[in-house]
Amino acid sequence: MGLMEGKKGLILGVANDHSIAWGIAQALHREGADVGFTYVGETLERRVRPLAASIGATFVEPCDVNSDEQIAALMGRTREAFGQIDFLVHAVAYANKDELSGLYTRTTRAGFLLAMEVSVYSLTALVKAADELLAPGAAILTLSYHGARKVMPNYNVMGVAKAALEASVYYLAADLGPRGIRINAISAGPIRTLAASGITGFRSLHRAFAEVSPMRRNVTIEDVGNAAVYLCSDLSSAVTGEIMYVDGGFNVMGAPSSDA
Repeated sequence: MGLMEGKKGLILGVANDHSIAWGIAQALHREGADVGFTYVGETLERRVRPLAASIGATFVEPCDVNSDEQIAALMGRTREAFGQIDFLVHAVAYANKDELSGLYTRTTRAGFLLAMEVSVYSLTALVKAADELLAPGAAILTLSYHGARKVMPNYNVMGVAKAALEASVYYLAADLGPRGIRINAISAGPIRTLAASGITGFRSLHRAFAEVSPMRRNVTIEDVGNAAVYLCSDLSSAVTGEIMYVDGGFNVMGAPSSDA
């Protein structure tokens, strides 16, 4: 029997088969979970539906996290399909590409608000809307990045948004904990995803990461998926409000080691 046998839940943020969210979905499915997916727009729907079908998932619904109405509609359909849910995975983030490079001081008010709404508030909005659907012992998971704690090249407003996202995890953990519901985040190393392609110089960053990381390798979506199984399963029943680094130890390094 798998670690997620009998558990069911939603994953938001799958864009294609290179997505971190897809790595999480595959791992949860492997351990027996019944997974539901969302998409935004026809282009993503065409990508997500075949992936869902490949693991036998039949729940694939639209949801623009900028719309409270669409979030409410998603939760209504979730209730019909699953009743209660045991996990909710938030892998949603966005910022204007032209505000990720150059100086952070060039961030516009509109760009700042957009990054915060999509990348940060959407987590709170989803948790609030799913409140009555979350089963006792349910787990919520979101995705952060080291740019929330340290300045990373060409990350800018997204780094500020991820810092706010991590703070949201702490406050939501305090709100949900008395009910036995947990929320955590995974801070993964750089992975070649659709979102990462919008970061100037990402290939160089990706290459340098493996040289600095204590484990001397890059992180995969499978690595993140395995960590997600732990955080979404009963194995982590007393873990909440944590930011788990899945980065081969990169975050502990102050400077490259002498053999790098």
